[in-house]
Amino acid sequence: MKRLLAAFALVLCAHGAGAATQAFPLDRVRLQDGPFLDAQNTDLHYLLALDPERLLAPFRREAGLPVPVPSYGNWESSGLDGHMGGHYVSALALMWASTGDPVVKQRLDYVIAELKRCQDKIGTGYLGGIPDGAKAWAEVGAGNLKVDSFSVNGRWVPWYNLHKLFAGLRDAWVHAGNADAKAMLIRLSDWALRLTTPLTDAQMQDMLRAEHGGMNEVLADVSQMTGDLRYLALARRFSHQVILQPLAAGQDRLTGLHANTQIPKVIGFQRIAQLAGEDEGHRAAEFFWKTVTEKRTVAIGGNSVKEHFHPADDFRPMLNEVEGPETCNSYNMLKLTAMLSEVQPEQGAYTDFYERTLYNHILASQHPGEGGFVYFTPMRPQHYRVYSKVDEAMWCCVGSGIESHARHGEFIYTHDDDSLYVNLFIASKLDWRERGIHITQSTRFPDEPRTRLTVNDDGEFALKIRYPGWVAPGALKVKLNGKPVAVTAKPGGHVELRRAWKAGDHVDVELPMRTTLEPMPGLKNYVAVLHGPIVLAAKTPQAGEKLAFTADGSRMGHIAQGAVCPQDAAPVFVSDQADFIRRFKPVPGQPLTFTAPGLIQGRKDADKLQLIPFFRLHDSRYMLYWPRATTAQQSLLRVELAKAEEARLALDAQTIDQVAPGEQQPESDHGFKGEGAENGIAPAGRWRHAKQWFSYDLNDAKAEARALRLSFAKGDAGRRFDLVVNGQLIAEITLDRPDTPDEIYTRDFPLPAELVRAAGGKLNVRFVAKPGSIAGGLYGLRLMR
Repeated sequence: MKRLLAAFALVLCAHGAGAATQAFPLDRVRLQDGPFLDAQNTDLHYLLALDPERLLAPFRREAGLPVPVPSYGNWESSGLDGHMGGHYVSALALMWASTGDPVVKQRLDYVIAELKRCQDKIGTGYLGGIPDGAKAWAEVGAGNLKVDSFSVNGRWVPWYNLHKLFAGLRDAWVHAGNADAKAMLIRLSDWALRLTTPLTDAQMQDMLRAEHGGMNEVLADVSQMTGDLRYLALARRFSHQVILQPLAAGQDRLTGLHANTQIPKVIGFQRIAQLAGEDEGHRAAEFFWKTVTEKRTVAIGGNSVKEHFHPADDFRPMLNEVEGPETCNSYNMLKLTAMLSEVQPEQGAYTDFYERTLYNHILASQHPGEGGFVYFTPMRPQHYRVYSKVDEAMWCCVGSGIESHARHGEFIYTHDDDSLYVNLFIASKLDWRERGIHITQSTRFPDEPRTRLTVNDDGEFALKIRYPGWVAPGALKVKLNGKPVAVTAKPGGHVELRRAWKAGDHVDVELPMRTTLEPMPGLKNYVAVLHGPIVLAAKTPQAGEKLAFTADGSRMGHIAQGAVCPQDAAPVFVSDQADFIRRFKPVPGQPLTFTAPGLIQGRKDADKLQLIPFFRLHDSRYMLYWPRATTAQQSLLRVELAKAEEARLALDAQTIDQVAPGEQQPESDHGFKGEGAENGIAPAGRWRHAKQWFSYDLNDAKAEARALRLSFAKGDAGRRFDLVVNGQLIAEITLDRPDTPDEIYTRDFPLPAELVRAAGGKLNVRFVAKPGSIAGGLYGLRLMR
């Protein structure tokens, strides 16, 4: 064992601490005045407004301890009980490291102490808030597994849930030095090791079909913390080979997959590769990152529609749907980006992506007043976002949100032995303690295109200042103590200043920002406007309309469910000149604010519309992606948009409720249950079927329902099953092969009026397989007026 540990220590030195660059501990960086300090302070207020007693309630309940106050509602009491508690521990630890606020430290230590009481009471090393967790995990340990994409034995993503606690305990040790948290994490890891040891590799891989967060990453971290290779071996067992192998081979099989299920897996692949000195996981992570950022990402840096990767060659769903990029995805993509950048710090694409996503998705997802967080950011023209409320919304994007805005200092600077990399232009102070060097970065970026770096101590090192990809070749200017420095670096590289620095030396960097248009991938007639790395957008409120921008506590409250605006009514960039850029005019005295006189058409106030940073646009409908046309094309464009929208909007108007079968959130939002149920992806879309039965709960608050519209595939012809609503047989269905051009077809099934009246607004729709047959596959379900 000593020989193994010695070898492991060498691996850690070669691929962990000895990586090309390292991040600074978070407590070495302090933000100064600017948008990120504002976001951090807003987050601090939100964190302290959360009630730790309610977050602790699920853990106390499962430990058999008194529960003085009830758990929060929403996701915290519908199966994901305790997931927010794990995020909360991480956020407190990060916030303490970032601010040194004693109230935060006191809150963190209290929560850890109470969690320790729960773990001690259980006595097995286990700790969690999963409902009836003892029974749930006993079934897993016995190898009794019924796995779906978002459930294990009927529990909602239990490993995903538990991962948040693993990560929270790790962060409490790493960022706040809480020794109890480290000991608790090791006990919890030992429990996981004992639980999964009897499972075969095939059983483990089957279990990993259900979303499990970054279990492989955090177990690799435990291995590094302890020097114990058993945890690294367990991390490998938690690496999903169905995802790892194609990515390592350079194959993009992401279409249709739940996006944020995959990103944490890839972070784990990279972490294991980093620690173990292996190439496979790193190849997979690099290919994934390149594929997602270059082929599956929109202007704000986000990805996915309705939480899933749509086809890389078809971004129309991004324009059509209101459930645009999910904030959790970008939270995790930034973690992956930072890890890859440490390995290849000279690869400017990593830092460009990080900056783009940080400003335009992460910063934009927090309400500047109330501090609420956004789940989906629609790209659909003239839609809007909704924000969480501190005591109601317990979504995953709230959990990642309270962490994101507590860690803004972690990527501004990185270093190797004798070089300091300046990655981001954010006002801050750095304590490079190992070298006795303090750096102050003074800037109002992005409102002003410049920054000043002041060295406050004597010392010899290289200062490597990023040359952003959005600055034109030859345009970046540098002065050292007021004297120009020759810049030979190119966009995507670094300006290196290596010298013996004296206290008071300062470097001024000019970062000229250009206005550019960026087409949506594959849709050249839709463009986003950027100034430097900042995405610009315009508020487009609708006359007389009052929207609720704060979400309620309902299961689907995270979706902005107000009426959609027809796309043919959206404002358009109209110009007969190829160069639209000259039409954008800065507004004097208002930084990063532009008008476009004569260019924007389609609204009475078109000439008055102002394009402002998207991260400053809140509580309004907005235009982020704009259709563009020549004068001659404009009328034709509107006709085409109207035609495309007509059937779609009519169907939406007729729809009371709907489910996307096989998609995690829509199914969990609609109380999915089943036995012998499976889901998958076919060329025609996602499907759900069952050898026994499956069901959903639909909402019909006004008792308007007249029919169920179900979508099936020709390839399932011959399958027989019953359609049962609230216990009443509605139809005995035998799937056929209709003479239609498309593989998917729909059938309507009328609902008895008396059944609807008696339903009380809730309709349980159940699909029951006939003996020897299969119920489904179901490709779509709508409740129609």
